[in-house]
Amino acid sequence: MDTLQLPFFRVKSVATGLLVMATALYAAVVSIGDSHPAWGYLVAFSEAAMVGAIADWFAVTALFRRPLGLPIPHTAIIPRNKSRIGANLGDFICTHFLSTEQVLEKVREFDVGQRLANWLARPENAGTVGRYAVRMAGHGVAALRDERARQFIQSTAVARLEQIDLAGMSGQLLDVLTADNRHQALLDEILGQVDLLLQSKEAQERISAGISAELDVLRVKVFGQEIALNTVAGNWSTEKLVRRASELIGEVNRDPDHPLREHFDQYLARFVRNLKEDPQFRLKGEALRLQLIEHPALASYLSGLWDDLIDWIQDDLSSQHSSIRKRITEAASQLGASLLADDGMRGWINEQVLAAAPPLIERYRADIGRYIAGRVESWNTVELVQQLEANIGKDLQFIRINGTLVGGLVGVLIHAVTHMAVLLK
Repeated sequence: MDTLQLPFFRVKSVATGLLVMATALYAAVVSIGDSHPAWGYLVAFSEAAMVGAIADWFAVTALFRRPLGLPIPHTAIIPRNKSRIGANLGDFICTHFLSTEQVLEKVREFDVGQRLANWLARPENAGTVGRYAVRMAGHGVAALRDERARQFIQSTAVARLEQIDLAGMSGQLLDVLTADNRHQALLDEILGQVDLLLQSKEAQERISAGISAELDVLRVKVFGQEIALNTVAGNWSTEKLVRRASELIGEVNRDPDHPLREHFDQYLARFVRNLKEDPQFRLKGEALRLQLIEHPALASYLSGLWDDLIDWIQDDLSSQHSSIRKRITEAASQLGASLLADDGMRGWINEQVLAAAPPLIERYRADIGRYIAGRVESWNTVELVQQLEANIGKDLQFIRINGTLVGGLVGVLIHAVTHMAVLLK
């Protein structure tokens, strides 16, 4: 679009044209001479119109640049005061548009909880959440294949292992496991499993075979025939052993104050205390930890585990039937439905937003003001003037037009009053 066709330049041409017309009228009337009383009014009109037009041209021009390039004081007001204008503009916006109460009122009207619930409750929006989450996760997982990421994860895991107090942590874990006599229930379970194991035919055969092997000397020959008394003894001993062990386990299970339980309590308490306080146990824990960290199998295991995890995630994310995407979509949809049905939760969300907003407003309002001032300061002065003229220059040119016409009419009025005063003398 031709610049001359812009409204600003069209109105500017009209204002300049009126000045030229007033000047031409003045020149014409003066050259003709005072041949008629009406010429005085024309001279007064044209003189005052020229003065008004030039004065208003000077005033409008002085806003943006120095008239005729002359270093006249208090001209080029906008370019010379660009920094102050930017600061004042920033302060004005922050004071009248970004006050805490004004922003909070808009946040209340926005109703974050209701809008979030409505948005998530729509199936297409829940699907959008799932798709974008999967897309972002895909980019993130692909980046994790980088060797630097692998080394970072491995070194971080090893560093965490180096900080572990294995003995102390084991003692604390056993403290938790033995609280409220939980270990007695564990003892019951262990004894029950031992009883079941001893009752199995396979276990009894192995016990019998072991005892028979130890009693191999009981093989004797009578009248040239070998009699394997060790096998008989093994079977008999196994039967007695299993029966006695089963009876003992039954006694322990039935009696909460059985001496075996008390011995178990004492042993476990002593073991936990040693783990937490005994320097020897702590040294053994540190040695075990160092062996674990320095073992090449650990690095291989961590690397393989990392690769397997990334492979699984990538395979799922790239699948059309991604379980991760499905779960995220379902979770988003369920969250929306739950929020729609729960007035209290929506109110809680709004309360949290309103509670979090004031500190953020106070914190960033000054930054916004400084940003506006900085942006105005960074603008090219010529471009700034051009933009302002293009946007408000049209209205300013009407000032020149009005100044020309009003000045001319005032000139006529002054001439008429002067003429009447002369006639009345």
